[in-house]
Amino acid sequence: MPSQPTKSGIVTDEASGERHIPESVRADGSTRKAIKIRPGYRPPEDIEVYKNPAAESFRTRGKGPPPGSEGLKDEPKPAASASANKNAKRREAARNKAQAAEAAGASAKAPEKAPEKAPEPVVEELDSEVEKAKKARNLKKKLRQVKSLQEKQEEGTALLPEQLAKVLKINELIRELDALGFDSEGEPKNKEADPTKDKTADD
Repeated sequence: MPSQPTKSGIVTDEASGERHIPESVRADGSTRKAIKIRPGYRPPEDIEVYKNPAAESFRTRGKGPPPGSEGLKDEPKPAASASANKNAKRREAARNKAQAAEAAGASAKAPEKAPEKAPEPVVEELDSEVEKAKKARNLKKKLRQVKSLQEKQEEGTALLPEQLAKVLKINELIRELDALGFDSEGEPKNKEADPTKDKTADD
């Protein structure tokens, strides 16, 4: 039994496997003879033309639905397994527990923070006192060094230019100590003004 004819009109005999174009009648009534086709030959009409998908989509643009709309169709979600459901419940419970703990911690910390704000000025005062004492110690140390250099200069020892520059800054160091509340010897001025000390000295 012959197969369906191809585009070029070739029919394949399923029993023998031979291919031929069957005879046909021309318009003037004459008959065309059947033509045998050699094995392996494919006429151009039967060769499939390669179609570029990109070019094909470009040609058909605007004719179909919007691009990507096919993926928006509601697809049935696969049913979750029992273990997945159990894990989801555990995660939800842990999340709720963490949120409750955070809320409880925030409410517990709120009243404690209020009284802590009061002693801040005292801390700042202490810091300023510490900085002041530290600066005074450094100035006293520099002043001692400058005085020793001054004594050497008075004894006739030749000083280096850097040492001479230090000696010239002695008045500046004394002014800085005075601004911090210390005398030229590096002692606090309050001790000098202490009346009890004067009385003991008189005795």
